[in-house]
Amino acid sequence: MARDSHRRQLRQSPLDELDVVNFERVDISRLSPVGVRPSLGRYVWGLHQRRHFIWADARAKAFSGNKDTLLGNLWLIGRPILDGFAYYVIFGLVLGTSRGVENFIGFLLVGVFMFSFTSRSLTGGAGVMNAGKNLIRAFSFPRAAIPIALLIRESLSMIPVIITMLLMITVIPPHAVITWRWALFPLVFLLLMMFNAGLIFYAARLTSAIPDVRHVLAFISRFWLYGSGVMFSMERFITHPTLLEIVQLNPAYCAIELSRELLVYGTTPDLKLWFTLGAWAVVTPALGFLYFWQAEEEYGRA
Repeated sequence: MARDSHRRQLRQSPLDELDVVNFERVDISRLSPVGVRPSLGRYVWGLHQRRHFIWADARAKAFSGNKDTLLGNLWLIGRPILDGFAYYVIFGLVLGTSRGVENFIGFLLVGVFMFSFTSRSLTGGAGVMNAGKNLIRAFSFPRAAIPIALLIRESLSMIPVIITMLLMITVIPPHAVITWRWALFPLVFLLLMMFNAGLIFYAARLTSAIPDVRHVLAFISRFWLYGSGVMFSMERFITHPTLLEIVQLNPAYCAIELSRELLVYGTTPDLKLWFTLGAWAVVTPALGFLYFWQAEEEYGRA
């Protein structure tokens, strides 16, 4: 009898000893496989959720690029000034491209300082994914957060550069006169910033797949510099109307010309310049973001 009673106790389920058993339903509809590219909507929402991380990362690194040098962040300003001085000597004095250009110093400074923003964005995007490879492998997050943080970082770094540029063109004779048109300059900077975002997305994906591309991008940046009218007036040297029309579709040229007319000459720019730069500022980041998102699964694998 005692043995049968013991067997019945062993067969008895532990759940029989509980008065109430609670089962919780788990919703797995929002779960997704690890390492698989999310939908575009979910991807954008993920970036929105990490906006504070993106801002904190960009702000922390904005002025740290020259921390190992003696002059530190003064090089943010010093480099464009030295470039401008070199271009002034070579193109303005030696080659005489300053002839026929009103306020050539202001013309040159605006060109050099504004183009430096696009150039740094392009070359920075070429190495941004390789620099963030450890972060990519350690955490799960939308990889586009890294190029976006770079864009914000470069934009923040441009603040002292722009202030210096404005001071120089008003102090160095012939002085630029401050007018109400200066209030339109932030819009030019915003449009250029949006265009640069697209450049960064393209450069980030291309160099992540083929690291050698960054050397090609450096060459393109140098070629682009001479094709944007930074050191000389394109209208003076290009006499063929069709070729001039093609050059004027260059977004860097549009941003520089808009800035010169607003800041240096105090004139109202042609609407064609606004529309051209605006089109580049909308199309380039949109296509660049899609291009970057399509390779989401590939970043950090190599």
